[in-house]
Amino acid sequence: MSRRSGIALALGLVLVLAVVVAAAAQTTAPRLTGAPDPMADVPAPRIATPITDDVRRMRSFPEQPPIIPHSIDGYQVTLGTNRCLECHRRQFHDVARAPMISISHFVDRDGQMLADVAPRRYFCDACHVQQTDARPLVDNDFRDMLTLSPVGID
Repeated sequence: MSRRSGIALALGLVLVLAVVVAAAAQTTAPRLTGAPDPMADVPAPRIATPITDDVRRMRSFPEQPPIIPHSIDGYQVTLGTNRCLECHRRQFHDVARAPMISISHFVDRDGQMLADVAPRRYFCDACHVQQTDARPLVDNDFRDMLTLSPVGID
């Protein structure tokens, strides 16, 4: 292969790659927030207000971790302290009138049942978030299985 044909082939590949990248850029998902122009100045959205009425909400999708229906301001979750466990641990949930931690949180990564919360489930706020009055970014028509009518059952 001559040097000219090698350069022509390389330029052709670059051109094809540019066309593919341009086509991919046009098929990206639409923006959910912010200005259409990412570099435009837009006012910051207001910070969502926490809902602290202690009412448990329905989940928004299957397998969603329950949302925290109370204030968690000042809660510490560190290696030495987990304020959530003061009410939700098996030993204390009756007195605190709080939901007990799910039994799934007592299973380690090898499937062994533990006497206390598994280390990988210890940091509660990695999955559970406080309920707020934030507007959903997308519409959601999820319905819990128990609200659906039975199909094919007489």
